[in-house]
Amino acid sequence: MDVLIVESNPDLGMLWQRHLQRQGSHVVVSGDQTSAIQCLQDSDFDVIVLDLMIEGGSPLAVADYASYRRPHAKIVFVTNASFFSDGSIFQLCSNACAFVPAATEPEDLAAIVDYHGRAS
Repeated sequence: MDVLIVESNPDLGMLWQRHLQRQGSHVVVSGDQTSAIQCLQDSDFDVIVLDLMIEGGSPLAVADYASYRRPHAKIVFVTNASFFSDGSIFQLCSNACAFVPAATEPEDLAAIVDYHGRAS
């Protein structure tokens, strides 16, 4: 399974990456909108883990581009804010499959990614 993580905090991105790699996934970590879109142009991904609070761009622009360029890729949104807690993210992004708090345990996030990645 190929996974793109879009996370501004490099420590958190690496933590998630290690957990996903232990499950056998090939994982690329991107820190901002520009590099995430470049990754989507260059490679195919089964799942995208996208922090809604990334610095350096808009996570919704990344999601929008992914829905155009990689329509089969599932997006797991992660956030530490209550914004979109009403579920409206699923109306805005056709690829959205999960919405979890940033404090989710890394092994739980890896299980969510694995589940949705196998379904795609």
